[in-house]
Amino acid sequence: MISLKFKSKLLNGCFAIALAGLLGACATPPGENTAGGMNAEVNDPLEPMNRYFHDVNFALDELALKPVSHIYRDALPEGVKNSVSNFLTNLSQPIYFLNNVAQGDLDGAGDNMGAFFTNTVLGFGGLFDVAQLDTDEEDLGQTFAVWGIGEGPYLVLPVLGPNTTREAVGMVGEHFIDPANLVVRNNDMENFPLVRAGVTAVDFRSRSLDALDEIEKNSIDFYAAIRSLYRQNRKNLILDGEAENAPLPDISFEQENDKPTLKQVSLLFESDETTEKNSAAAKN
Repeated sequence: MISLKFKSKLLNGCFAIALAGLLGACATPPGENTAGGMNAEVNDPLEPMNRYFHDVNFALDELALKPVSHIYRDALPEGVKNSVSNFLTNLSQPIYFLNNVAQGDLDGAGDNMGAFFTNTVLGFGGLFDVAQLDTDEEDLGQTFAVWGIGEGPYLVLPVLGPNTTREAVGMVGEHFIDPANLVVRNNDMENFPLVRAGVTAVDFRSRSLDALDEIEKNSIDFYAAIRSLYRQNRKNLILDGEAENAPLPDISFEQENDKPTLKQVSLLFESDETTEKNSAAAKN
């Protein structure tokens, strides 16, 4: 069993590494790059290391996460899987609330609290989405972006996968300020964050199995495709779904065939329900 002291040291170490990268990025004058070529254009000065951890994560996914996600997707009824997703989303509403307040979006914060209390009380702890408010995912990395902090270099973390240094710092910070984590720590449930992260990974991976396989099959450079897809998705989250109408000058693809289609992006980063809503809105 991993001790709480060890996990705390590990998180602090990740935070220090990510913070160093973020500060280094802030210290580099605009337009000046040390990597040159394509690496500088996509802000990936650590590409050799990132590719190594990308390969490690891919191997771990093939050995463990992907098979478990296949079983989860094929063995469980759709209603059960939806309840798991609903519960995880409801558990995240308090941290979404804090980030919306920090971003100055009080309407969004109100929706977060309305959804949380309604679904917790009437939805049996969040297993059912009674509120139907369709709140946006808001994290500390998005809050940093709203505050004007640059994304920093692209960073692939072991197990945790694609990030930028800004998102990595935000992810570690959220671990300590998330109200759900504070509650379980105060009740001696130190392993709950790991269980929550594992279930979240399986739930997400089960919904992106086909889309990710398609991207891997059609990409000349799978690493470059994932990097671009990740950064495009982060832009979309930061702009609250308005990314299609906004310029994305810092997103590029090393090979045209690496560019994921809009359908692939939607399948990979949205739930089936959200995809259907977007399709209906487009038709109208």
